[in-house]
Amino acid sequence: MKTSIKILSLILIILLQSCTLFNIPTNSEKSTLGEITPYTSEIKNLPAPKDKIVVGVYKFRDQTGQYKATENGASWSTAIPQGTTAILLKALEDSRWFTPIERENIGNLMNERQIIRTTRKEYSGNDGESATLPPLLFAGIILEGGVISYDTNVMTGGIGARYFGLGAGAQYRQDRITVYIRAVSTSTGEILKTVYTSKTILSTSFNGNFFRFIDTERLLESDIGITQNEPVQLAVTEAIEKAVYSLIIEGVKDNLWASKLKHPSDFNKIIASYQAEEKINDSRIIGNKFPEQNRGKMAVFANIEGFKIKGDYVGAKMNLGGKLGFKYFITDNINAEVNLNGVTIENTGIIKKNVLVSELNVEYLFLPKYKFSPFVYTGVGSFFTNRKNFYKAQVGGGVEYLIDRNFALRLMSQYDLGFTDDWDDYVFGERKDMGVRIGLGVNYYFGGKKIKN
Repeated sequence: MKTSIKILSLILIILLQSCTLFNIPTNSEKSTLGEITPYTSEIKNLPAPKDKIVVGVYKFRDQTGQYKATENGASWSTAIPQGTTAILLKALEDSRWFTPIERENIGNLMNERQIIRTTRKEYSGNDGESATLPPLLFAGIILEGGVISYDTNVMTGGIGARYFGLGAGAQYRQDRITVYIRAVSTSTGEILKTVYTSKTILSTSFNGNFFRFIDTERLLESDIGITQNEPVQLAVTEAIEKAVYSLIIEGVKDNLWASKLKHPSDFNKIIASYQAEEKINDSRIIGNKFPEQNRGKMAVFANIEGFKIKGDYVGAKMNLGGKLGFKYFITDNINAEVNLNGVTIENTGIIKKNVLVSELNVEYLFLPKYKFSPFVYTGVGSFFTNRKNFYKAQVGGGVEYLIDRNFALRLMSQYDLGFTDDWDDYVFGERKDMGVRIGLGVNYYFGGKKIKN
């Protein structure tokens, strides 16, 4: 026992001394240049325009009026950054397709020009020409719009487990912002083009803990965790940059403006890529959800499972086994499954035997149109041994993550319910023998229509 305490104490000391392993900041950081988003390079690498468009932005603000959500009372801090006009002007400048002009604080600009005129007039005598200033640029297009929604807890979830005082868990939450931009002609007032984009904001939390009585009056407890929140400012920046990118492509498509390329058809590759994204987006709903089943009609799978008997003997031991099976989807949510697997029934020093098991299950997939979905199943099965067959029922559940169009990872647990008390070749009392399983598996989906992402 003392050796275990020493080992655990050593581990805790190592973890505390290696805080950087968990991205825990131990020193203050110096200021840096602002981070870029995936669309910063996209808009910077667009072909140059035939003529730059002079554009004015009077007000591009947070139109949600929403405050930050807090667990304890109200917060007077806004959920959306209030400098979205500056973010839009930076995106317009980076694109090289627009010449942004100052309009948000036009009063300050006019006052400063008046000061220049007055000063020049006072110190130039009767020379009127020295008091004149170049005319201000006027905008051919005004950009209007703003951040029109901030939806919290669009999707939340988590997973965790605890066994004998040792536990770990993970949680996540997704928020969502939406940005609209419209281009208005200053000569006619016509709305030339309207685009809108959305961006999810991800928050994740991972934690682990250890809680155990070492002695009657000695308790050992340890906790560790890390939480990461995607900055709202970067999410807003990415959504605005995506909107600027979309505005440029849509304008070229509708001949509102043109690129400097000698052959306009050279821009068609960019348009084709944009239209391919539109086609996917037309089939997607909130939460990266598709209106059609994104999995195949059938699936084969393989699991690695640990099995532990709960019988009449003490010293039950968990051993690894394998499972192979086939699924057929009756509906988007429900599938029928047949599988063959092998387990080892063992009580240390008493019994150990390998058993072949067949199962027939009906499974319910809760979110078939999402990549990440929980599932539950139930069914009947049979243990095959040299001497006798044992019938059973089983119930289980877990989570599945769809990696791509065909492959999915699964984490599951299962409880086997025996109809007899002789799985371990010993009958004692009235309680039937049972078993517990924990497994990790891979599904391969095929057949049926899928949407490429």
